[in-house]
Amino acid sequence: MSIEIKLPDGTVKKYTEPVSGYEIASDIGSNLARDAVCVEVNKEIFDTSYLISQSSDIRILTKKDISSLKILRHSSAHLLAQAVLNLYPGTMYGVGPDIEDGFYYDFLFEKTISEDDLIEIEKEMHKLSKENQPFVKSYMSKKDASKLFQDQKFKKELIEAADSNEGVQGENVSVYSNNSFIDLCRGPHVPHTGFIKYFKLTRLGGAYWRGDESNPQLQRIYGTSWYSDKDLQQYLERRIEAEKRDHRKLGKELELFTTADELGPGQFLWKPNGALLRNIIENYSKSAHLNNGYKFVNTPHIGRSVLWETSGHLEHYEEGMYPPLNSKDNDDKYYLKPMNCPFHILIYKSDLRSYRELPLRLFELGSVYRFEKSGVLHGLLRARGFTQDDAHIFCTFDQINKEVNNLLRFSIALLNSFGFTQIEADLSTKPSKAIGESKDWEIATSSLENALEEQGIDFITAEGEGAFYGPKIDLHVKDAIGRRWQLSTIQIDFAQPTNFDLEYVSTENTKDKPVMIHRALLGSIERFTGILIEHYEGNFPYWLAPIQLKILTIGSVDEYVQKIASKLTNIRIEIDDRNIRLGEKIHDANKMRIPQVLIIGEKDLANNTGSLNRVDSDDINDDDIDSLISIIKESSKEPKFSF
Repeated sequence: MSIEIKLPDGTVKKYTEPVSGYEIASDIGSNLARDAVCVEVNKEIFDTSYLISQSSDIRILTKKDISSLKILRHSSAHLLAQAVLNLYPGTMYGVGPDIEDGFYYDFLFEKTISEDDLIEIEKEMHKLSKENQPFVKSYMSKKDASKLFQDQKFKKELIEAADSNEGVQGENVSVYSNNSFIDLCRGPHVPHTGFIKYFKLTRLGGAYWRGDESNPQLQRIYGTSWYSDKDLQQYLERRIEAEKRDHRKLGKELELFTTADELGPGQFLWKPNGALLRNIIENYSKSAHLNNGYKFVNTPHIGRSVLWETSGHLEHYEEGMYPPLNSKDNDDKYYLKPMNCPFHILIYKSDLRSYRELPLRLFELGSVYRFEKSGVLHGLLRARGFTQDDAHIFCTFDQINKEVNNLLRFSIALLNSFGFTQIEADLSTKPSKAIGESKDWEIATSSLENALEEQGIDFITAEGEGAFYGPKIDLHVKDAIGRRWQLSTIQIDFAQPTNFDLEYVSTENTKDKPVMIHRALLGSIERFTGILIEHYEGNFPYWLAPIQLKILTIGSVDEYVQKIASKLTNIRIEIDDRNIRLGEKIHDANKMRIPQVLIIGEKDLANNTGSLNRVDSDDINDDDIDSLISIIKESSKEPKFSF
């Protein structure tokens, strides 16, 4: 037997028998072996103990790799569950995934715990960490797993559930053990608990089992985990800063949006300032699309069940859809749309298409509705009704690479315009439940990967995280305090053109099938607005601020102020002519994060002057009013879009 192991630098190591990732790392160097977290084998991630039995391309992942943080955090969730069961025997434990910047685990305690109890749980986790317990993966039958977890009803349910992915694949179940603790899990994990040193349990919350309100309510313990104390402390400082920036708090203070019990959870009412902010964002996006080859369309909010059956949504996404609407029309079922794509497909299909029309780029600011579980709703960041800057591109097979490259450049330029300059990507590959031919998935995934490399964008591969109809690129931005937000999505789809029998007339006058690319660049306008609020802490750049200028009056200057306002017709202005002290007016303007304040008093009337206060510059006092107007106009211009 000859096993050739190719390393990222092109080096090939040969072995005569199956070899583990740890052994390969040891052959390369002792430091690498010490720091090895997992091994990537042919772009799939495994434990360092995984035995490689055939020639493969591999990469040893260390603490420096982005992917390693996800693995650390999921391992930390296991350590949390182990600590809880040590301290509270008889506790039922549910699931514990990694999440953005951390992890959580859901528990049903015999007696409800409090925030104060997290201190003792954290101490127990530190004790277990120091024991360097190895994470060991093994497999068993569903029958044996049910017997093993006979006292854990949530685990038994996962074992028996056909749609579970918690280590359950067909009739086999994978589990991880460290000492006496054992859990259902696909993995991978860090080699041993000693890797989990720098962590903090952050809060206690509630969640329904499997997100279903008819199921028991569990207590959810949240935590964060890092590879260094420096990173942990920086994160904890960011949390304090994030609380000040919470868009829900600022949205109320700045009178942007509100909600009401009568609406139900996950829906929002936009006040004038918020609606104005949305309009600015949407109009900028519209202008960028119009000037770059997109055609606008508009589609309904509901569609017949046959549409969602053809698209595959009812088979693969029904849990995320609202229940069917009542119909008096021959018992037809209608659904609120969770996606815009089937409607754009119908627009494409409404005419005979020629290769000369391709690529055809259809764009819509389309509202969609998804029945998100109440436990995952989070203000504008996770809502049930939202609007997407959605487009679908229909192109030939030969146009894929050019279109994806074009999309990446377009996406980056748009995000840059809103102040996001640090951009990373995830490349999500074929999930276990998928439609379409394997060869098409391989071609699509390769096209996305090549585009990322050509554009020089750092990315990680998220194995099995693609949508059911195609692989995708997710662009992530870092905000002002270093948090990572997923925004733009670009997804190749070979399946839907087949599902809907889409065609175009080729250069040879034959009928060929187009390729479809799904993309949303800002994503949900609601979510994007929430991220902007937190990124800028409500202090929007001049061009984005709902009110760009506030004019504060002192004395009787109405006619002069109106003359000034007439010269600022394209500037969003408010005039505060209340008969109160100037200090109070300035305080109120600052409270509402108004970026520019123009102060006009009676002496300015005679001298044709004014005083301008701006958030990012020194005050300008008693200056010529026309000069101040020029400054206001120049600073309020929106950025030019180009890529």
